[in-house]
Amino acid sequence: MRRPARVLISKIGLDGHDRGAKLIVRNLRDAGMEVIYTGLWQTPASTVQAAIQEDVDVLGVSLLSAAHMTIMPEVKRLCQQAGASDLPLVVGGIIPEDDTRALTNDGIAGIFTPGTPMATVVDAVRSLANRRQEHRAAQQTPPDIQSMRGLGQAITWIASGRDPQAFKPPAPPQPSVCIGITGSPGVGKSTFIGKLATNLQDRGHRVGVVAVDPTSPITGGSLLGDRLRMMAAEPRETLFVRSLSSAGQAGGLAPHCADIAHLLASAGYQIILVETVGAGQNDTQVRALADDVLLLLMPGAGDSVQFAKAGVVEIATGFVVNKADLPGADATIRQLKESLDDNRPIWSVSSLRGEGLAPLSEWIESRLQS
Repeated sequence: MRRPARVLISKIGLDGHDRGAKLIVRNLRDAGMEVIYTGLWQTPASTVQAAIQEDVDVLGVSLLSAAHMTIMPEVKRLCQQAGASDLPLVVGGIIPEDDTRALTNDGIAGIFTPGTPMATVVDAVRSLANRRQEHRAAQQTPPDIQSMRGLGQAITWIASGRDPQAFKPPAPPQPSVCIGITGSPGVGKSTFIGKLATNLQDRGHRVGVVAVDPTSPITGGSLLGDRLRMMAAEPRETLFVRSLSSAGQAGGLAPHCADIAHLLASAGYQIILVETVGAGQNDTQVRALADDVLLLLMPGAGDSVQFAKAGVVEIATGFVVNKADLPGADATIRQLKESLDDNRPIWSVSSLRGEGLAPLSEWIESRLQS
């Protein structure tokens, strides 16, 4: 079966309104596509880097600032510079007819105005994605993971289930550690990972992130929105983020997660953070993948009896009480300590304020050295 189309939608510029972009995202998702949404206030550079890492089939830009004649040529130039001149680009916004012709002549594959029917947008994106996938399927030589583009393509090679014997990544060039990060929906995993990854990069480490979001059991589509809480306006070469859909797999992960984490290590990323979907008590698959597992909790997440239950609490090797700036954090930490009969570490963190990350980063560095 053909893998779902992967589409990245980015809101470039200073517009603070993304209702139209979100409408496009939802409709593409409901059409069975995997949609990576990067959120507001992105730059052409951050957008193209995200598209390269995610190895998308179509890159879409949403604009309200009437800057399409400036931004789209720059996005195209950056794609060419990254070796992705074949990546189809589409743009949506208030675009005059004369500009539409100019953008088409400049190689923009799809131009959508406010009057374009949604079905037309979906069909056009699907057609562009299908053509690119057909071209990519003919590729017989495994990608070179030493470049960012090659690494993104190699992850797609693995995630698509292509013959693993045809692609054997090299051994990691240096020690690495894989940290699983799990927790219930809404606990703040993506924001936490974004701040933790920045802290680790500032300490001189290259960080790879594998972020898993659920797949719709109805349409087969996915909204992969984790990276919008991890991206900075200015891209950093020391951070590689790849979004995956769970593809209906139980346990909190996506197919081939272990192989992809190993691939990131082979490409020189010393610290690999694997974010599960919003997990329940029985979603424990990450323990078989990761060297360590951090369970994120938030104030009021449970009591000492809840924390003593088997399952996701049992497999954690460390605990992070996130959103520690909220009332009740001290009580949650106390109840967690009362329920544990071991010395597993507990950290108090406010991802919103960037507080409490240094001790956790030091612990991860110690695991890297062990």
